[in-house]
Amino acid sequence: MTRQALRVALDQGTGPSGDTGAALERLADRAHAAAAAGAQLLITPEMSMTGYALGPDEIARRAEPADGPLSRAVADVAARAGLAIVHGFPERDGERVYNSAQLTDAHGAVLATYRKTHLFGDLDRGAFAPGADLLVQADLHGHRIGLLICYDVEFPETVRAHALAGADLVVVPTALMAPATAVATLLVPARALENQLHLAYVNRCDGEAGLDYVGLSTFVAPDGAELLRAGSQEVLLVADLDTEAARASSAEPSYLEDRRPNLYRPLTR
Repeated sequence: MTRQALRVALDQGTGPSGDTGAALERLADRAHAAAAAGAQLLITPEMSMTGYALGPDEIARRAEPADGPLSRAVADVAARAGLAIVHGFPERDGERVYNSAQLTDAHGAVLATYRKTHLFGDLDRGAFAPGADLLVQADLHGHRIGLLICYDVEFPETVRAHALAGADLVVVPTALMAPATAVATLLVPARALENQLHLAYVNRCDGEAGLDYVGLSTFVAPDGAELLRAGSQEVLLVADLDTEAARASSAEPSYLEDRRPNLYRPLTR
């Protein structure tokens, strides 16, 4: 597949928690704004279409299949705006509910659905089942896109697995709460640097059920440089995936080529 430039938009903002209709209206507005800025991919926060801290019963009530009405509504937004979208939602599969993120292309076709694999405390474990598949990827304009959600990125193995599987960009919809700002400012740039790939970390910036989301969304280049960095307010940020930086950062040192996997076996015992 021919590699093209990829302009990425980060939407640090969500609709009112529990109001999917308002979230869809807001998504359509942000999608058209991102497309007008030349973006080909719009990334929204964790559980962006419903709210995150709604409680297990409400989340279960709102959960839909991966191809349900909400997915189709987002697909319509993507097709009308003419860009790909990553959105977060509670996904129902039989009796189980997952914290999921879905990548939909500019024609409204679903390319990938990822279920959060590392659940954060009682907030996640009380409402969701853990996903079983870490490596969920899709191709977009010749770039390999990997999906993670929030707490997943705090485990080094997750991003490394995507790097080894050829990801150019790892997308991380997030609901990071105060006071854990170091995750956004220190850990996330390190993940991009140590794996020599682009990383988009898109956090909420509102409050919900007593939680204070810190914002600080960022788009990081393979050399650890922050191409975008939000503050604590709602904002739409747009930048280009820097293919030259990716080539340069992987030249020397090459962390992936210089690994010694035989020495790491005790880590998986």
